Amino acid sequence: MGIIITLIVGGIIGWLASIVMRTDAQQGIFLNVVVGIVGAFLGNILGGMFGSGASLSSFDPVGLLWAFIGAIVLLAIVNLVRRGSVR
Repeated sequence: MGIIITLIVGGIIGWLASIVMRTDAQQGIFLNVVVGIVGAFLGNILGGMFGSGASLSSFDPVGLLWAFIGAIVLLAIVNLVRRGSVR
């Protein structure tokens, strides 16, 4: 059951991050889920540096915030590599 929750929450976080970074029209639902999950992993690393990590399988607000920040950082890196500038 944890993997299903992770996919759903990861998709929502990836979708919200893609709206913030204005890349929603370029991505489908699959890429939103991937961005959300990889962003949560990146947020876990970033949050670990500051004492708190991200976990999508639990609804910890701090963890969800770090996952969202990680997804935004991931999309910024992808935009930087793809276009040479961050939107």
